[in-house]
Amino acid sequence: MKQNPQKIAGRPKKFVSKEEMIENTLDNMREAEISMEFAGEEELENLQEKNERRKHQIQRMKNEPLT
Repeated sequence: MKQNPQKIAGRPKKFVSKEEMIENTLDNMREAEISMEFAGEEELENLQEKNERRKHQIQRMKNEPLT
């Protein structure tokens, strides 16, 4: 008898829509922008790079066909 992988993990997997993923990424970008106000030079650069990657990821998600 084959076991359900969700039961093995102890909890069901939560489905997250593409729209939710985009919104979560935008939330992370806004949080990073707030953090930038208080960041040192190195952390500021890291946050800027992360937000740039997030922008590209959002663009990829928007262009991705629905499956």
